[in-house]
Amino acid sequence: MKAQATLATAILPALITFASTPCLGLEFEVSFSSEVASEAIDGRVILMLSTNEDGEPRFQVQPGVNAIQIFGVDVEGIGPRDKVQIDSSTFGYPIHSIEDVPRGSYNVQALLHRYETFHRADGHTVKLPMDRGEGQQWNRAPGTLYSTPQTIEFAPGGDTVIRLHLDPSIQPIDQPADTKYVKHIRIQSELLTEFWGRPMFLGAHVLLPHGYNEHPEARYPLMIFHGHFPNDIGDFRTQPSNPDLECEYSTRFQVDCYNRIQQQEAYAFYQKWISQDFPRFLVIEIQHPNPFYDDSYAVNSANLGPYGDAITYELIPFIEKKFRGLGEPWARYLYGGSTGGWESLAAQIFYPDEYNGAFAACPDPIDFRAYLLVDIYSDTNAYFVEGPFRSIERPSRRDWLGKVTVTLRGESLWELVLGTKNRSGQQLDIWEAVYSPVAEDGYPQRLWDRKTGVINPDVAAHWRENYDLRHILERDWKDLGPKLVGKIHILTGDMDNYYLNNAVYLTEEFLESTTDPYYAGVVDYGDRAEHCWNGDHDNPNHISRLRYNTMYLPTILERIEKSAPDGADLTSWRY
Repeated sequence: MKAQATLATAILPALITFASTPCLGLEFEVSFSSEVASEAIDGRVILMLSTNEDGEPRFQVQPGVNAIQIFGVDVEGIGPRDKVQIDSSTFGYPIHSIEDVPRGSYNVQALLHRYETFHRADGHTVKLPMDRGEGQQWNRAPGTLYSTPQTIEFAPGGDTVIRLHLDPSIQPIDQPADTKYVKHIRIQSELLTEFWGRPMFLGAHVLLPHGYNEHPEARYPLMIFHGHFPNDIGDFRTQPSNPDLECEYSTRFQVDCYNRIQQQEAYAFYQKWISQDFPRFLVIEIQHPNPFYDDSYAVNSANLGPYGDAITYELIPFIEKKFRGLGEPWARYLYGGSTGGWESLAAQIFYPDEYNGAFAACPDPIDFRAYLLVDIYSDTNAYFVEGPFRSIERPSRRDWLGKVTVTLRGESLWELVLGTKNRSGQQLDIWEAVYSPVAEDGYPQRLWDRKTGVINPDVAAHWRENYDLRHILERDWKDLGPKLVGKIHILTGDMDNYYLNNAVYLTEEFLESTTDPYYAGVVDYGDRAEHCWNGDHDNPNHISRLRYNTMYLPTILERIEKSAPDGADLTSWRY
Protein backbone atom coordinates (compact mmCIF):
# COMPACT_ATOMS: atom_id res chain seq x y z
CA MET A 1 0.00 0.00 0.00
CA LYS A 2 1.27 3.46 -0.85
CA ALA A 3 1.51 5.74 2.12
CA GLN A 4 -0.14 9.16 1.81
CA ALA A 5 0.85 11.96 4.13
CA THR A 6 -2.46 13.79 3.84
CA LEU A 7 -5.35 15.44 5.66
CA ALA A 8 -8.96 15.12 4.60
CA THR A 9 -12.51 16.05 5.41
CA ALA A 10 -15.65 15.43 3.43
CA ILE A 11 -17.44 18.69 4.21
CA LEU A 12 -14.74 21.30 3.85
CA PRO A 13 -15.06 21.74 0.06
CA ALA A 14 -18.74 22.59 0.52
CA LEU A 15 -17.92 25.09 3.26
CA ILE A 16 -15.39 26.76 1.00
CA THR A 17 -17.92 26.98 -1.80
CA PHE A 18 -20.49 28.63 0.42
CA ALA A 19 -18.02 31.14 1.82
CA SER A 20 -16.47 32.25 -1.44
CA THR A 21 -17.59 33.87 -4.65
CA PRO A 22 -17.39 31.38 -7.53
CA CYS A 23 -15.97 32.05 -10.96
CA LEU A 24 -18.51 32.08 -13.79
CA GLY A 25 -17.88 30.99 -17.34
CA LEU A 26 -14.31 29.93 -16.59
CA GLU A 27 -12.62 27.67 -19.12
CA PHE A 28 -9.11 26.30 -19.59
CA GLU A 29 -7.66 25.46 -22.98
CA VAL A 30 -4.68 23.07 -23.11
CA SER A 31 -2.59 22.53 -26.25
CA PHE A 32 0.89 21.68 -27.48
CA SER A 33 2.92 22.59 -30.56
CA SER A 34 4.35 20.34 -33.27
CA GLU A 35 7.82 21.06 -31.88
CA VAL A 36 6.78 19.32 -28.68
CA ALA A 37 5.04 16.32 -30.28
CA SER A 38 4.01 15.73 -33.86
CA GLU A 39 2.12 12.46 -33.42
CA ALA A 40 -1.44 11.89 -32.21
CA ILE A 41 -1.58 11.16 -28.48
CA ASP A 42 -4.00 9.23 -26.26
CA GLY A 43 -4.04 9.88 -22.56
CA ARG A 44 -5.39 11.97 -19.73
CA VAL A 45 -5.07 15.72 -19.33
CA ILE A 46 -4.87 16.79 -15.70
CA LEU A 47 -5.29 20.42 -14.67
CA MET A 48 -3.90 21.42 -11.28
CA LEU A 49 -4.63 24.55 -9.23
CA SER A 50 -2.60 25.18 -6.10
CA THR A 51 -2.38 27.97 -3.56
CA ASN A 52 1.20 26.89 -2.80
CA GLU A 53 3.72 28.61 -5.07
CA ASP A 54 6.68 26.64 -3.69
CA GLY A 55 7.32 24.01 -6.35
CA GLU A 56 5.26 22.55 -9.15
CA PRO A 57 1.61 21.61 -8.61
CA ARG A 58 2.21 18.18 -10.20
CA PHE A 59 4.23 17.26 -7.11
CA GLN A 60 1.57 18.55 -4.69
CA VAL A 61 -1.33 16.34 -5.76
CA GLN A 62 -2.83 14.38 -2.85
CA PRO A 63 -6.23 13.56 -1.37
CA GLY A 64 -7.55 15.27 1.73
CA VAL A 65 -8.19 18.67 3.24
CA ASN A 66 -4.81 19.94 2.02
CA ALA A 67 -5.49 18.65 -1.47
CA ILE A 68 -4.90 20.99 -4.35
CA GLN A 69 -7.68 21.30 -6.91
CA ILE A 70 -7.47 18.96 -9.90
CA PHE A 71 -9.59 18.28 -12.98
CA GLY A 72 -9.13 15.47 -15.47
CA VAL A 73 -10.32 14.60 -18.97
CA ASP A 74 -9.55 11.65 -21.26
CA VAL A 75 -8.26 12.43 -24.74
CA GLU A 76 -7.79 10.26 -27.83
CA GLY A 77 -5.79 11.05 -30.90
CA ILE A 78 -5.10 14.70 -30.11
CA GLY A 79 -2.44 16.50 -32.09
CA PRO A 80 -0.70 19.88 -32.25
CA ARG A 81 -3.72 21.56 -33.82
CA ASP A 82 -6.14 20.34 -31.15
CA LYS A 83 -7.22 22.12 -28.00
CA VAL A 84 -8.40 20.31 -24.90
CA GLN A 85 -11.12 22.17 -23.04
CA ILE A 86 -11.67 21.96 -19.29
CA ASP A 87 -14.85 23.68 -18.22
CA SER A 88 -17.91 23.34 -16.01
CA SER A 89 -18.64 19.89 -17.46
CA THR A 90 -15.26 18.50 -16.32
CA PHE A 91 -15.31 16.54 -13.06
CA GLY A 92 -12.83 17.62 -10.40
CA TYR A 93 -11.58 17.01 -6.86
CA PRO A 94 -12.09 18.19 -4.16
CA ILE A 95 -14.46 20.72 -5.74
CA HIS A 96 -16.38 18.95 -8.48
CA SER A 97 -17.15 21.88 -10.82
CA ILE A 98 -14.82 24.59 -12.00
CA GLU A 99 -17.71 27.03 -11.54
CA ASP A 100 -17.41 26.56 -7.80
CA VAL A 101 -13.69 27.24 -7.56
CA PRO A 102 -13.24 30.28 -5.29
CA ARG A 103 -11.78 33.46 -6.73
CA GLY A 104 -8.18 34.21 -5.93
CA SER A 105 -4.61 33.63 -7.03
CA TYR A 106 -3.52 30.12 -8.08
CA ASN A 107 -0.36 28.38 -9.19
CA VAL A 108 -1.64 26.55 -12.28
CA GLN A 109 -0.19 23.67 -14.27
CA ALA A 110 -1.47 21.19 -16.88
CA LEU A 111 -0.14 17.75 -17.75
CA LEU A 112 -0.77 15.12 -20.40
CA HIS A 113 -0.18 11.56 -19.21
CA ARG A 114 0.26 9.32 -22.26
CA TYR A 115 -1.58 6.04 -22.84
CA GLU A 116 -0.57 3.24 -25.18
CA THR A 117 -2.79 0.72 -26.98
CA PHE A 118 -2.62 -2.95 -25.96
CA HIS A 119 -4.18 -5.82 -27.88
CA ARG A 120 -4.46 -8.45 -25.17
CA ALA A 121 -4.68 -12.18 -25.62
CA ASP A 122 -8.18 -12.18 -24.08
CA GLY A 123 -9.44 -10.33 -27.16
CA HIS A 124 -9.74 -6.90 -25.52
CA THR A 125 -8.07 -3.73 -26.76
CA VAL A 126 -7.31 -1.26 -23.98
CA LYS A 127 -5.49 2.04 -23.63
CA LEU A 128 -3.28 2.29 -20.58
CA PRO A 129 -0.16 4.11 -19.36
CA MET A 130 2.84 1.83 -19.85
CA ASP A 131 5.60 2.14 -17.30
CA ARG A 132 8.65 3.87 -18.77
CA GLY A 133 11.20 3.15 -16.07
CA GLU A 134 9.76 5.44 -13.41
CA GLY A 135 7.54 2.94 -11.60
CA GLN A 136 4.14 4.18 -12.82
CA GLN A 137 4.40 7.72 -11.49
CA TRP A 138 2.10 9.80 -13.67
CA ASN A 139 3.76 13.07 -12.69
CA ARG A 140 7.27 11.80 -13.46
CA ALA A 141 6.75 9.42 -16.39
CA PRO A 142 9.09 9.96 -19.38
CA GLY A 143 7.17 11.21 -22.38
CA THR A 144 4.65 13.08 -20.24
CA LEU A 145 3.96 16.62 -21.46
CA TYR A 146 3.47 19.39 -18.90
CA SER A 147 3.21 23.16 -18.80
CA THR A 148 5.40 25.60 -16.95
CA PRO A 149 3.62 26.60 -13.72
CA GLN A 150 2.16 30.09 -13.81
CA THR A 151 0.23 32.31 -11.46
CA ILE A 152 -3.34 33.00 -12.51
CA GLU A 153 -5.77 35.49 -11.01
CA PHE A 154 -9.36 34.29 -10.98
CA ALA A 155 -11.99 37.01 -10.98
CA PRO A 156 -15.73 36.42 -10.69
CA GLY A 157 -18.14 37.19 -13.49
CA GLY A 158 -17.92 37.08 -17.25
CA ASP A 159 -16.40 34.51 -19.55
CA THR A 160 -12.72 33.74 -19.14
CA VAL A 161 -10.50 31.45 -21.22
CA ILE A 162 -7.10 30.58 -19.77
CA ARG A 163 -4.70 29.00 -22.26
CA LEU A 164 -1.96 26.64 -21.15
CA HIS A 165 0.73 25.32 -23.48
CA LEU A 166 2.45 22.01 -22.83
CA ASP A 167 6.23 22.07 -22.96
CA PRO A 168 8.68 19.32 -24.03
CA SER A 169 8.14 16.00 -22.33
CA ILE A 170 9.91 14.44 -19.36
CA GLN A 171 13.15 12.81 -20.46
CA PRO A 172 14.04 9.10 -20.13
CA ILE A 173 15.32 7.91 -16.78
CA ASP A 174 18.92 6.76 -16.40
CA GLN A 175 19.18 3.23 -15.12
CA PRO A 176 21.48 2.42 -12.17
CA ALA A 177 24.92 1.03 -12.91
CA ASP A 178 26.16 -2.33 -11.65
CA THR A 179 28.59 -2.35 -8.74
CA LYS A 180 30.66 -5.02 -7.03
CA TYR A 181 27.74 -6.04 -4.85
CA VAL A 182 24.63 -4.86 -6.71
CA LYS A 183 23.65 -6.17 -10.14
CA HIS A 184 20.61 -5.29 -12.23
CA ILE A 185 18.80 -7.67 -14.54
CA ARG A 186 15.88 -7.39 -16.95
CA ILE A 187 14.28 -10.26 -18.85
CA GLN A 188 11.45 -10.50 -21.31
CA SER A 189 8.64 -12.64 -19.93
CA GLU A 190 7.14 -15.05 -22.42
CA LEU A 191 3.99 -15.40 -20.33
CA LEU A 192 3.36 -11.68 -19.98
CA THR A 193 4.34 -10.91 -23.57
CA GLU A 194 1.73 -13.37 -24.79
CA PHE A 195 -0.96 -11.88 -22.54
CA TRP A 196 -0.31 -8.20 -23.36
CA GLY A 197 0.41 -8.67 -27.05
CA ARG A 198 3.70 -6.79 -26.88
CA PRO A 199 7.10 -7.33 -25.24
CA MET A 200 6.80 -7.22 -21.45
CA PHE A 201 9.67 -7.37 -19.02
CA LEU A 202 10.50 -8.27 -15.45
CA GLY A 203 13.48 -6.93 -13.57
CA ALA A 204 15.32 -7.21 -10.30
CA HIS A 205 18.13 -5.68 -8.30
CA VAL A 206 20.39 -8.42 -6.98
CA LEU A 207 22.55 -7.98 -3.89
CA LEU A 208 25.46 -10.41 -4.10
CA PRO A 209 27.01 -11.89 -0.96
CA HIS A 210 30.42 -10.83 0.21
CA GLY A 211 33.06 -13.15 -1.28
CA TYR A 212 30.88 -14.08 -4.24
CA ASN A 213 33.73 -13.94 -6.77
CA GLU A 214 36.22 -15.57 -4.42
CA HIS A 215 34.01 -18.59 -3.78
CA PRO A 216 32.82 -19.94 -7.16
CA GLU A 217 31.91 -23.24 -5.52
CA ALA A 218 29.30 -21.63 -3.28
CA ARG A 219 25.57 -21.69 -4.02
CA TYR A 220 23.22 -19.48 -2.06
CA PRO A 221 19.74 -19.27 -0.54
CA LEU A 222 17.50 -16.60 -2.07
CA MET A 223 15.77 -13.86 -0.07
CA ILE A 224 12.95 -12.25 -2.07
CA PHE A 225 11.96 -8.77 -0.93
CA HIS A 226 8.54 -7.72 -2.21
CA GLY A 227 7.27 -4.15 -2.33
CA HIS A 228 6.71 -1.13 -4.51
CA PHE A 229 8.85 -0.38 -7.55
CA PRO A 230 12.48 -0.12 -6.33
CA ASN A 231 14.82 2.22 -8.21
CA ASP A 232 17.75 0.32 -6.74
CA ILE A 233 18.75 -1.42 -3.53
CA GLY A 234 18.55 1.76 -1.53
CA ASP A 235 19.30 0.51 1.96
CA PHE A 236 22.82 -0.70 1.08
CA ARG A 237 25.69 1.77 1.09
CA THR A 238 29.41 0.96 0.91
CA GLN A 239 30.50 4.44 2.04
CA PRO A 240 30.02 6.04 5.45
CA SER A 241 27.21 8.53 5.74
CA ASN A 242 27.98 12.01 4.47
CA PRO A 243 28.45 14.34 7.48
CA ASP A 244 27.86 17.37 5.27
CA LEU A 245 24.51 16.13 3.99
CA GLU A 246 21.90 18.84 4.48
CA CYS A 247 19.35 17.63 6.99
CA GLU A 248 15.84 16.79 5.83
CA TYR A 249 12.96 16.55 8.25
CA SER A 250 10.66 13.53 7.95
CA THR A 251 7.07 14.69 8.36
CA ARG A 252 5.90 11.08 8.35
CA PHE A 253 8.04 10.06 11.33
CA GLN A 254 8.56 13.53 12.85
CA VAL A 255 12.31 12.93 12.87
CA ASP A 256 14.93 15.50 11.95
CA CYS A 257 17.81 14.61 9.62
CA TYR A 258 16.12 11.40 8.55
CA ASN A 259 18.12 11.35 5.33
CA ARG A 260 21.29 11.08 7.42
CA ILE A 261 19.78 8.25 9.46
CA GLN A 262 18.97 6.39 6.25
CA GLN A 263 22.57 6.68 5.10
CA GLN A 264 23.86 5.54 8.49
CA GLU A 265 21.60 2.48 8.48
CA ALA A 266 22.53 1.63 4.88
CA TYR A 267 26.22 1.73 5.75
CA ALA A 268 25.63 -0.31 8.91
CA PHE A 269 23.95 -2.96 6.79
CA TYR A 270 26.99 -3.07 4.49
CA GLN A 271 29.29 -3.52 7.47
CA LYS A 272 27.19 -6.46 8.66
CA TRP A 273 27.06 -7.82 5.11
CA ILE A 274 30.85 -8.11 4.87
CA SER A 275 31.44 -9.23 8.47
CA GLN A 276 33.01 -12.62 9.11
CA ASP A 277 30.05 -14.27 10.85
CA PHE A 278 27.26 -12.96 8.60
CA PRO A 279 25.60 -15.72 6.55
CA ARG A 280 25.96 -15.42 2.79
CA PHE A 281 22.83 -15.28 0.70
CA LEU A 282 21.30 -13.54 -2.31
CA VAL A 283 18.84 -10.70 -1.81
CA ILE A 284 16.62 -9.54 -4.66
CA GLU A 285 14.16 -6.69 -5.01
CA ILE A 286 11.79 -7.30 -7.90
CA GLN A 287 10.65 -4.83 -10.54
CA HIS A 288 7.28 -5.75 -12.03
CA PRO A 289 5.54 -2.51 -12.99
CA ASN A 290 2.60 -2.87 -15.34
CA PRO A 291 0.07 -0.67 -17.14
CA PHE A 292 -1.96 -0.26 -13.94
CA TYR A 293 0.52 0.21 -11.09
CA ASP A 294 4.08 0.21 -9.87
CA ASP A 295 3.87 -3.53 -9.24
CA SER A 296 1.58 -6.44 -10.02
CA TYR A 297 0.82 -7.84 -6.55
CA ALA A 298 2.77 -10.92 -7.71
CA VAL A 299 -0.30 -13.04 -8.52
CA ASN A 300 -2.13 -14.11 -11.65
CA SER A 301 -4.89 -11.70 -12.59
CA ALA A 302 -7.55 -11.49 -15.28
CA ASN A 303 -6.68 -7.84 -15.90
CA LEU A 304 -2.91 -7.85 -15.39
CA GLY A 305 -1.99 -11.29 -16.67
CA PRO A 306 0.00 -14.17 -15.14
CA TYR A 307 2.46 -12.20 -13.03
CA GLY A 308 2.50 -14.82 -10.28
CA ASP A 309 3.60 -17.54 -12.69
CA ALA A 310 6.01 -15.21 -14.48
CA ILE A 311 7.79 -14.25 -11.27
CA THR A 312 7.84 -17.74 -9.78
CA TYR A 313 8.66 -19.78 -12.88
CA GLU A 314 10.55 -17.32 -15.11
CA LEU A 315 12.25 -14.59 -13.11
CA ILE A 316 13.32 -16.42 -9.97
CA PRO A 317 14.81 -19.47 -11.77
CA PHE A 318 16.67 -17.10 -14.12
CA ILE A 319 18.21 -15.26 -11.16
CA GLU A 320 19.12 -18.46 -9.35
CA LYS A 321 20.82 -19.85 -12.43
CA LYS A 322 22.70 -16.66 -13.25
CA PHE A 323 23.90 -15.94 -9.71
CA ARG A 324 24.42 -19.47 -8.36
CA GLY A 325 21.34 -19.77 -6.22
CA LEU A 326 20.53 -23.12 -4.68
CA GLY A 327 17.38 -23.20 -6.79
CA GLU A 328 15.35 -25.19 -4.28
CA PRO A 329 12.09 -24.20 -2.52
CA TRP A 330 13.58 -24.83 0.93
CA ALA A 331 16.15 -22.13 0.16
CA ARG A 332 13.69 -19.39 -0.91
CA TYR A 333 12.18 -16.91 1.53
CA LEU A 334 9.66 -14.12 1.03
CA TYR A 335 9.38 -10.89 2.99
CA GLY A 336 8.05 -7.37 2.59
CA GLY A 337 5.80 -4.71 4.06
CA SER A 338 2.43 -3.20 3.10
CA THR A 339 1.90 -4.15 -0.56
CA GLY A 340 5.01 -6.32 -0.18
CA GLY A 341 3.52 -7.90 2.94
CA TRP A 342 0.40 -8.95 1.04
CA GLU A 343 2.50 -10.17 -1.89
CA SER A 344 4.76 -12.25 0.35
CA LEU A 345 1.84 -13.97 2.03
CA ALA A 346 -0.07 -14.42 -1.23
CA ALA A 347 2.92 -15.94 -3.02
CA GLN A 348 3.43 -18.36 -0.13
CA ILE A 349 -0.24 -19.38 -0.20
CA PHE A 350 -0.65 -19.61 -3.99
CA TYR A 351 2.72 -21.35 -4.47
CA PRO A 352 3.07 -23.29 -1.21
CA ASP A 353 5.58 -25.78 -2.62
CA GLU A 354 7.90 -23.12 -4.08
CA TYR A 355 8.78 -21.10 -0.97
CA ASN A 356 9.84 -21.92 2.57
CA GLY A 357 8.42 -19.01 4.54
CA ALA A 358 6.85 -15.58 4.39
CA PHE A 359 7.25 -12.57 6.62
CA ALA A 360 4.26 -10.38 5.89
CA ALA A 361 4.59 -7.02 7.61
CA CYS A 362 1.58 -4.65 7.72
CA PRO A 363 -0.02 -6.47 4.77
CA ASP A 364 -2.72 -4.92 2.63
CA PRO A 365 -6.16 -6.38 3.51
CA ILE A 366 -5.84 -10.15 3.83
CA ASP A 367 -9.50 -10.63 4.84
CA PHE A 368 -12.04 -8.67 2.81
CA ARG A 369 -14.46 -8.56 5.72
CA ALA A 370 -12.03 -5.84 6.79
CA TYR A 371 -11.18 -4.22 3.47
CA LEU A 372 -10.01 -1.06 5.20
CA LEU A 373 -13.21 -0.43 7.19
CA VAL A 374 -15.57 -2.06 4.68
CA ASP A 375 -17.00 -5.56 4.86
CA ILE A 376 -17.42 -6.02 1.13
CA TYR A 377 -19.71 -9.02 1.65
CA SER A 378 -22.29 -7.56 4.05
CA ASP A 379 -22.03 -3.79 3.53
CA THR A 380 -24.01 -2.33 0.65
CA ASN A 381 -22.19 1.01 0.47
CA ALA A 382 -18.46 1.56 0.88
CA TYR A 383 -18.63 5.27 1.69
CA PHE A 384 -21.17 5.40 4.47
CA VAL A 385 -22.06 3.55 7.65
CA GLU A 386 -25.84 3.49 7.47
CA GLY A 387 -28.09 4.03 10.48
CA PRO A 388 -31.88 4.28 10.78
CA PHE A 389 -31.90 8.08 10.67
CA ARG A 390 -28.52 9.13 9.33
CA SER A 391 -25.27 7.93 7.84
CA ILE A 392 -21.63 8.82 8.49
CA GLU A 393 -18.64 8.66 6.18
CA ARG A 394 -16.05 5.95 6.53
CA PRO A 395 -12.46 7.07 7.01
CA SER A 396 -9.63 5.46 5.07
CA ARG A 397 -6.68 6.85 7.01
CA ARG A 398 -5.83 7.82 10.58
CA ASP A 399 -2.80 8.63 12.69
CA TRP A 400 -1.59 6.62 15.67
CA LEU A 401 -3.97 8.49 17.98
CA GLY A 402 -6.95 7.66 15.79
CA LYS A 403 -7.35 11.11 14.23
CA VAL A 404 -9.01 10.66 10.84
CA THR A 405 -7.07 12.22 7.99
CA VAL A 406 -8.69 10.85 4.80
CA THR A 407 -12.16 9.55 3.96
CA LEU A 408 -12.78 6.61 1.63
CA ARG A 409 -15.15 8.65 -0.55
CA GLY A 410 -12.61 11.43 -0.93
CA GLU A 411 -9.82 9.03 -1.84
CA SER A 412 -12.05 7.25 -4.38
CA LEU A 413 -13.08 10.49 -6.11
CA TRP A 414 -9.50 11.72 -6.11
CA GLU A 415 -8.43 8.58 -7.97
CA LEU A 416 -11.32 8.98 -10.40
CA VAL A 417 -10.08 12.43 -11.40
CA LEU A 418 -6.54 11.16 -11.89
CA GLY A 419 -7.70 8.39 -14.18
CA THR A 420 -10.90 6.68 -15.31
CA LYS A 421 -11.13 2.91 -15.86
CA ASN A 422 -8.60 2.17 -13.07
CA ARG A 423 -5.89 4.24 -14.73
CA SER A 424 -5.00 6.50 -11.80
CA GLY A 425 -2.00 4.42 -10.74
CA GLN A 426 -3.26 4.59 -7.13
CA GLN A 427 -4.21 2.14 -4.41
CA LEU A 428 -7.93 1.48 -4.81
CA ASP A 429 -7.58 1.21 -8.58
CA ILE A 430 -4.84 -1.41 -8.44
CA TRP A 431 -6.74 -3.54 -5.95
CA GLU A 432 -9.66 -3.61 -8.37
CA ALA A 433 -7.37 -4.27 -11.33
CA VAL A 434 -5.76 -7.25 -9.59
CA TYR A 435 -8.82 -8.77 -7.90
CA SER A 436 -11.74 -8.02 -10.25
CA PRO A 437 -13.00 -9.81 -13.34
CA VAL A 438 -12.75 -8.08 -16.70
CA ALA A 439 -15.66 -5.85 -17.73
CA GLU A 440 -17.17 -5.88 -21.21
CA ASP A 441 -15.03 -2.90 -22.25
CA GLY A 442 -11.82 -4.74 -21.29
CA TYR A 443 -11.13 -2.78 -18.12
CA PRO A 444 -11.58 -4.03 -14.52
CA GLN A 445 -15.06 -4.31 -13.05
CA ARG A 446 -15.62 -1.86 -10.21
CA LEU A 447 -16.09 -3.23 -6.70
CA TRP A 448 -18.18 -0.17 -6.00
CA ASP A 449 -19.50 2.77 -8.01
CA ARG A 450 -16.93 5.52 -7.58
CA LYS A 451 -19.49 8.34 -7.33
CA THR A 452 -22.08 6.61 -5.12
CA GLY A 453 -20.09 3.97 -3.21
CA VAL A 454 -22.66 1.22 -3.94
CA ILE A 455 -20.97 -2.21 -3.78
CA ASN A 456 -21.38 -4.80 -6.54
CA PRO A 457 -21.96 -8.13 -4.72
CA ASP A 458 -21.01 -10.19 -7.77
CA VAL A 459 -17.58 -8.57 -7.90
CA ALA A 460 -17.22 -9.02 -4.14
CA ALA A 461 -17.95 -12.74 -4.53
CA HIS A 462 -15.24 -12.99 -7.20
CA TRP A 463 -12.78 -11.31 -4.86
CA ARG A 464 -13.59 -13.75 -2.07
CA GLU A 465 -13.06 -16.91 -4.06
CA ASN A 466 -9.86 -15.79 -5.76
CA TYR A 467 -7.97 -13.28 -3.59
CA ASP A 468 -9.35 -13.21 -0.02
CA LEU A 469 -6.31 -14.82 1.60
CA ARG A 470 -8.00 -15.69 4.89
CA HIS A 471 -10.98 -17.22 3.07
CA ILE A 472 -8.70 -19.24 0.80
CA LEU A 473 -6.69 -20.50 3.77
CA GLU A 474 -9.85 -21.62 5.56
CA ARG A 475 -11.48 -23.07 2.45
CA ASP A 476 -8.40 -25.03 1.38
CA TRP A 477 -6.71 -25.75 4.72
CA LYS A 478 -7.00 -29.52 4.31
CA ASP A 479 -4.64 -29.32 1.33
CA LEU A 480 -2.75 -26.12 2.13
CA GLY A 481 -2.20 -26.65 5.83
CA PRO A 482 0.45 -29.40 5.66
CA LYS A 483 2.41 -27.30 3.18
CA LEU A 484 2.30 -24.10 5.25
CA VAL A 485 3.21 -25.29 8.74
CA GLY A 486 5.76 -22.89 10.21
CA LYS A 487 5.82 -20.70 7.13
CA ILE A 488 3.37 -17.91 7.99
CA HIS A 489 4.53 -14.82 9.91
CA ILE A 490 2.18 -11.80 10.00
CA LEU A 491 3.23 -8.58 11.75
CA THR A 492 1.33 -5.31 12.05
CA GLY A 493 0.86 -2.30 14.26
CA ASP A 494 -2.43 -2.17 16.15
CA MET A 495 -2.87 1.45 15.05
CA ASP A 496 -2.07 0.91 11.39
CA ASN A 497 -2.90 4.07 9.45
CA TYR A 498 -5.06 2.15 6.98
CA TYR A 499 -6.80 -0.07 9.57
CA LEU A 500 -4.95 -3.08 8.14
CA ASN A 501 -4.68 -4.64 11.59
CA ASN A 502 -8.42 -5.41 11.51
CA ALA A 503 -7.98 -7.98 8.73
CA VAL A 504 -5.04 -9.48 10.62
CA TYR A 505 -7.23 -9.98 13.72
CA LEU A 506 -9.74 -11.93 11.64
CA THR A 507 -7.02 -14.00 9.99
CA GLU A 508 -5.38 -14.74 13.34
CA GLU A 509 -8.70 -16.11 14.63
CA PHE A 510 -8.69 -18.70 11.89
CA LEU A 511 -4.98 -19.53 12.11
CA GLU A 512 -5.16 -20.11 15.85
CA SER A 513 -8.16 -22.40 15.34
CA THR A 514 -6.32 -24.67 12.92
CA THR A 515 -5.76 -28.30 13.77
CA ASP A 516 -4.44 -31.22 11.82
CA PRO A 517 -2.20 -29.38 11.31
CA TYR A 518 -1.81 -26.33 13.53
CA TYR A 519 -0.26 -23.51 11.48
CA ALA A 520 2.69 -23.13 13.92
CA GLY A 521 3.51 -19.63 12.71
CA VAL A 522 3.53 -16.14 14.20
CA VAL A 523 1.04 -13.27 14.36
CA ASP A 524 2.32 -10.27 16.29
CA TYR A 525 1.22 -6.69 16.93
CA GLY A 526 3.06 -3.48 17.69
CA ASP A 527 1.49 -1.46 20.49
CA ARG A 528 0.21 1.88 19.12
CA ALA A 529 2.41 1.28 16.07
CA GLU A 530 1.53 2.86 12.75
CA HIS A 531 2.00 1.60 9.21
CA CYS A 532 4.28 -0.27 8.57
CA TRP A 533 5.35 -2.04 11.78
CA ASN A 534 7.39 -5.15 10.97
CA GLY A 535 7.90 -7.01 14.21
CA ASP A 536 10.59 -4.96 15.98
CA HIS A 537 9.53 -4.30 19.59
CA ASP A 538 12.80 -2.59 20.50
CA ASN A 539 13.24 0.15 17.88
CA PRO A 540 10.96 2.83 16.48
CA ASN A 541 9.33 2.24 13.12
CA HIS A 542 11.52 4.73 11.29
CA ILE A 543 14.54 2.56 12.21
CA SER A 544 13.15 -0.95 11.90
CA ARG A 545 11.75 -0.30 8.41
CA LEU A 546 15.39 0.07 7.28
CA ARG A 547 16.42 -3.33 8.63
CA TYR A 548 14.28 -5.82 6.71
CA ASN A 549 17.33 -7.66 5.37
CA THR A 550 18.68 -8.50 8.80
CA MET A 551 15.83 -8.67 11.30
CA TYR A 552 14.26 -11.93 10.02
CA LEU A 553 17.55 -13.70 9.41
CA PRO A 554 17.74 -15.74 12.65
CA THR A 555 14.33 -17.27 11.97
CA ILE A 556 15.25 -17.96 8.36
CA LEU A 557 18.49 -19.70 9.28
CA GLU A 558 16.77 -21.82 11.90
CA ARG A 559 14.16 -22.94 9.41
CA ILE A 560 16.82 -23.71 6.79
CA GLU A 561 18.53 -26.06 9.19
CA LYS A 562 15.29 -27.78 10.20
CA SER A 563 13.61 -28.07 6.80
CA ALA A 564 16.46 -28.73 4.36
CA PRO A 565 16.27 -32.27 2.95
CA ASP A 566 18.93 -34.83 3.63
CA GLY A 567 22.06 -34.15 1.64
CA ALA A 568 21.19 -30.48 1.02
CA ASP A 569 24.00 -27.96 0.70
CA LEU A 570 24.20 -26.22 4.09
CA THR A 571 27.91 -25.46 3.99
CA SER A 572 29.14 -23.96 0.71
CA TRP A 573 27.50 -20.60 1.48
CA ARG A 574 28.58 -20.48 5.15
CA TYR A 575 32.16 -19.42 4.55
